[in-house]
Amino acid sequence: MRLTSLARLLGTALLATAATSAFAGEVVVSAAASLTNAFKDAAQSYEAQYPGSKVSLNFAASGVLLQQIVKGAPVDVFASADQETMDAAQKQGLVLPADRMDFVGNSLVLIVPHDSKLGIKSLSDLTHKGVTRVAIANPASVPVGRYSEGALKKAKLWDAVQTKAIGTQNVRQSLDYVARGEVDAGFVYATDAAIMKDKVNVVLDVPLDAPVLYPIATIKGSSNAAEAKRFVSYLQTAPAQAILARYGFKQADGFKKP
Repeated sequence: MRLTSLARLLGTALLATAATSAFAGEVVVSAAASLTNAFKDAAQSYEAQYPGSKVSLNFAASGVLLQQIVKGAPVDVFASADQETMDAAQKQGLVLPADRMDFVGNSLVLIVPHDSKLGIKSLSDLTHKGVTRVAIANPASVPVGRYSEGALKKAKLWDAVQTKAIGTQNVRQSLDYVARGEVDAGFVYATDAAIMKDKVNVVLDVPLDAPVLYPIATIKGSSNAAEAKRFVSYLQTAPAQAILARYGFKQADGFKKP
């Protein structure tokens, strides 16, 4: 009887090990720059929960990441800061539509250096003579740039502000420019502003026609599809959402879609 019980215990342990091994491996995640801090913590939490797994992270502007994938970069999971970039990936057959989901939300804000004396409080204030440099990420490849352009166009201020624009490669570069006082103002996400509260001030929550929702999907033909799907699913769990919330991200289902 004891031998039988021991055999059963060993069998159960072996099955559990086999199940873990079926997933264990490296998953390469390309994620929008605004996710940098949160995803580093989420990756550590994931690896702790699933021993033997490894998450390799690659951060850049969403459009840049898409082009890397198009050119054959070995990526398993793609997380974009906007729907447009993920739509483009889906239309090109690069991601699995069935695995696509909106996993977190954000908001666009206007920030100024902590010691700014220009009195910027609104979008129209950016047109004032004393304001000469405004950090705006490249709308062609960076979602936060497109959101910024859309908001300014809606306010009929794009032409006036564009002449003062200091183009950046991603949202974190815009944040750095403002934090160092190299520009008078800049557009970033609320989560980015939150990590430099001592260096920048949020002066406006910029109104947008559509919510800022981050989609994520596994890459078609991923060399580690099982691990990739598990990581995507993990981001929906309470522990992962708590990490994202700690960095200021909001639950995606808390937004009303247009």
